[in-house]
Amino acid sequence: MQSRYNGTAYQIGGQENGPVIVVIHGLGLNRDCWQWTIPALSDRYHIISYDLYGHGESGPPQETPSLSLFARQLSGLLDHLGHTSAALAGFSLGGMIARRFAQDFPQRTDALAILHSPHLRSKEAQEAIVKRVEQAKTDGPAATVEAALDRWFTDGYRRANPDMMDLVRGWVMANDRAVYHTIYSVLAEGVAEVVAPDPPIRCPALVITGDEDYGNGPDMTRAIAAEIEGAETVILEGLRHMALAEQPEAVNAPLRAFMDRISG
Repeated sequence: MQSRYNGTAYQIGGQENGPVIVVIHGLGLNRDCWQWTIPALSDRYHIISYDLYGHGESGPPQETPSLSLFARQLSGLLDHLGHTSAALAGFSLGGMIARRFAQDFPQRTDALAILHSPHLRSKEAQEAIVKRVEQAKTDGPAATVEAALDRWFTDGYRRANPDMMDLVRGWVMANDRAVYHTIYSVLAEGVAEVVAPDPPIRCPALVITGDEDYGNGPDMTRAIAAEIEGAETVILEGLRHMALAEQPEAVNAPLRAFMDRISG
């Protein structure tokens, strides 16, 4: 069922009375990026997918975008839907939002699945992402989308699947150029907020990336997991940033196994 609340477009599916999982997409995308994931969870779980402010069918942010704003967006949506807490699965920027939410609303966070999300970057990597923010500010999503597709999908898959490239390119290009760079800046500058959280995040956690996800690689995944007691890590071989679309089962299998373990 697709609905809207206070500027947030959302959709619910799966089992009405199942354990609640909220899925949070990444920068420039929308809730449709979970179309390959939700079927692997919907036979048992109650799934909430939604568009971040400034993305998809949601309205623009009404204040300067920040991780805290996006955490409040999610908290308000849970209030509206009558859920006191949920497990969160966040991809890329969504993984940062999930960690911010766990810091701001620990009592509402049942578990975290953090997919392809950054930790502290090297000086060179930070300079590169700041440059991309400036490109997006000047020229809009078109300035960065082709390089993003190169980073997000393996070379062979990209060449063999032009329809997927068109789909994802279309999602990114649909973003408002006046807003896109302001949210891109959150991805670039917000990492410090979710590194070494104090107090520490204390909930079950799974952290996944691909060994070819050069912007959010295995070292980052291990660093995120090291800051959450008992967190599990999974490194996917031969996959890049959008493994959830390129090889869904590689992501779905460990994600489903994790959710089943924590749900009992």
